[in-house]
Amino acid sequence: MPRAANTSPQTRSLLGALAADPQSWRHGYELSKLTGLKSGTLYPLLMRLEAQGMLASRWGAPLGPGRPPRHLYRLTRAGLALARERERAPHAAGLAGTLAEIPA
Repeated sequence: MPRAANTSPQTRSLLGALAADPQSWRHGYELSKLTGLKSGTLYPLLMRLEAQGMLASRWGAPLGPGRPPRHLYRLTRAGLALARERERAPHAAGLAGTLAEIPA
């Protein structure tokens, strides 16, 4: 079973970058530059969000001879809704867990 979408700062940054132009297909290197996320953080997030149905992906044509094709990503409707929800209440889900840990 896929994990539920989280509200980590890295996830919010990635969702925000994709939501800025939700119709555009973006490749990982571009997303890395937009968000500042390193590949070890970015690609697991992309795979997780895709498994959750928040992202669509496809292979793009190579940029030139001898160059590999690029894996491209964009938000699905559910992903765009999640991105907009996280923009409105970026810390709501994260705070709930934090507040529950504070002793009464």
